[in-house]
Amino acid sequence: MSVRELVVLGTASQVPTRHRNHNGYLLRWDGQGILFDPGEGTQRQMLRAGVAAHDIDRICVTHFHGDHSLGLAGVIQRINLDQVPHPVTAHYPASGQHFFERLRYATAYRETVRLTEGPVAADGPLAVTDGYTLDARKLSHPVESYGYRIVEPDGRRILPERLAAHGIKGPDVGRIQRDGVLGGVTLDEVSEVRRGQRFAFVMDTRLCDGVYALAEGADMLVIESTFLDEDVRLATDHGHLTAGQAAAVARDAGVRHLVLTHFSQRYSDPAEFERQARAAGFDGELSIAQDLMRVPVPKR
Repeated sequence: MSVRELVVLGTASQVPTRHRNHNGYLLRWDGQGILFDPGEGTQRQMLRAGVAAHDIDRICVTHFHGDHSLGLAGVIQRINLDQVPHPVTAHYPASGQHFFERLRYATAYRETVRLTEGPVAADGPLAVTDGYTLDARKLSHPVESYGYRIVEPDGRRILPERLAAHGIKGPDVGRIQRDGVLGGVTLDEVSEVRRGQRFAFVMDTRLCDGVYALAEGADMLVIESTFLDEDVRLATDHGHLTAGQAAAVARDAGVRHLVLTHFSQRYSDPAEFERQARAAGFDGELSIAQDLMRVPVPKR
């Protein structure tokens, strides 16, 4: 059975706390696992969350600040230590190639797994698989940063009442799905387009075109909300978003499930992030991320 869920490994920004590890997020997408922004301590958080190195098919790093990438060395070495039986691809800003190489070869180890490097140098598609297309969009941060977007291909939803109207039943249902036409009746006449699911991952950034492009129509948006709204000037100066800004993006983009994360250690009450998100007018599903939380991608 296919599983699509977000496993939250860490939610802190810059400085970990007693209750929040540095960043780390694993998206389970059917049989694929995409690890986003493995910060320091990710390998241990994977153990606590029941995530194995074998679960990782792709790694996506938004930018090379330590809380988003210092765990990369340990994760790569664990993938090799466990002899993961499939190739792994890593995406990251091309301008940080030297950082990636330093982390990849931080210490001596035996390479047993083919790790393909997929540096990101511009907006656009990075990979096309049977299950999804992976895109990147540039964000606005003091160092080059990219957000990521996963889009499932559109499918079709069979409409039983239309099948019945045309007298199509039993094995003939499979035939019209396979062939596209049956006895002069087309597939379009007995079905409708089912839009593919969309997932967006937006980390450290100010408001910019890339944020809106990534969030547009997302079924789930994982987005940083480092600061509360009263500290908006601080957020802008340091290249971050507030809870209200992130929620307003989700509201305007038609997001179904908003996941706020990457919280500054200066705040002690997570409920305040939820209050400000609702005050901004977002009325969809809302999760204030906690370490080791699992959040299902909304079904269509």
